[in-house]
Amino acid sequence: MLHSLYEFWTSAAGGTPLEWVAVITGFACVWLAARESLWNFPTAIVSCGLYVVVYNGAKLYADRNLQVVFIAMSLYGWYEWLYGGSRHAALVVTRTRPWEWVSIGLGVLLFTGGFGYYLRQNTDAALPFWDSFTTAGSLAAQYLLTRKRLENWLLWIMVDIIYVPILWYKQLYPTSGLYAVYLALAVYGYVEWRRTARATAATPVPAA
Repeated sequence: MLHSLYEFWTSAAGGTPLEWVAVITGFACVWLAARESLWNFPTAIVSCGLYVVVYNGAKLYADRNLQVVFIAMSLYGWYEWLYGGSRHAALVVTRTRPWEWVSIGLGVLLFTGGFGYYLRQNTDAALPFWDSFTTAGSLAAQYLLTRKRLENWLLWIMVDIIYVPILWYKQLYPTSGLYAVYLALAVYGYVEWRRTARATAATPVPAA
């Protein structure tokens, strides 16, 4: 009985050492982003580099490729948070523009259909359309994060809800658990950033 329980635990909590390091750095990255810390970007670069290897082994090819894009977007976001504001000042939390919502919606639909079809026809990818949808949603959320748009957290909440069962199904148990934590952190990040946005909006602009 004890041996069976031990086998169940090691299977459920398993994962390779590489995956666990990716999990820990991934958690740190999202926590730092929720706290509006610039250090979320270099931490994200490390975590995404590790997940390129992890997702490739799990045959989640869209998510593997997504990590490469995340590395590039993290470099971009790092610069934007420092100098992307008015007169090259630091960015502040703002709301997503209507044109951004339209562009994001169309982009997610086109990417999901097109890349999902490609994966289904040309690879042995698991769950090609779900994989593509979460990839597209993550790209949209990451773009909004680089621009410090408040609603990036709402997209992360949606994506994380889908990722948890997908990753569990693929037996990436530590990463599935990480995305459950991401979900809670996304809610926390939304609350914190909304508070910051309201405080910024209530601050009077000094006269020139």
